[in-house]
Amino acid sequence: MLNPLQQDTLTEFFNIAMGRAAATLSRMVSEEVSLSVPQMRFVRRSEAADLIGATEDRVCSVMQTLRGHFAADAMLIFPETRSLEIVRVMIGDTLPLEDITEMEQEAMTEVGNIILNACIGTLSNLLDGDFTIGLPSFRVGSCSEILNGFRPALDELVLLLHINFSVERYAIQGYVVFLQDVAAFSSFVESIDRFLERAMNGAGAGM
Repeated sequence: MLNPLQQDTLTEFFNIAMGRAAATLSRMVSEEVSLSVPQMRFVRRSEAADLIGATEDRVCSVMQTLRGHFAADAMLIFPETRSLEIVRVMIGDTLPLEDITEMEQEAMTEVGNIILNACIGTLSNLLDGDFTIGLPSFRVGSCSEILNGFRPALDELVLLLHINFSVERYAIQGYVVFLQDVAAFSSFVESIDRFLERAMNGAGAGM
């Protein structure tokens, strides 16, 4: 787990990332998009599935795999019942429903790509890390299937971020999830500590 300083630092990282993602989405849809400051917690994978799935039977997910300085499976998860509203935000509401449905996966993947890359890029810049990022993949299923389908035998600690995705006409709740094993998480914490050490040394040099 993280101490208070580490957690505050990580929260601020994701706050910066959400601001960048919101600005990109706003330019794409020509409307103001707000992504809330993430509510962050560390839970077991099975607990994350229960938390996300408490009110939703099925969800849409976009996943990208990080490898390098530290490894993780980064996922954006939205309720399936609200996914078409996200598509309408992306492409407008003038198309027939059947056309919107056909474009659902492409539009959701693009939203996921924007938000996840904002998170990953911010972490890479601030933590001075080097990553390779896999292509985004889209899945629909239950929360348990989505979160446990990749490595069902493991119930490791995961970083769960709860965000609100808001456009003037819509208010959509979503989650960003970083799935990491113990070794990867330890490397992640070490990166945060190195950032804090550089920041403190820089502050001391400026005095």
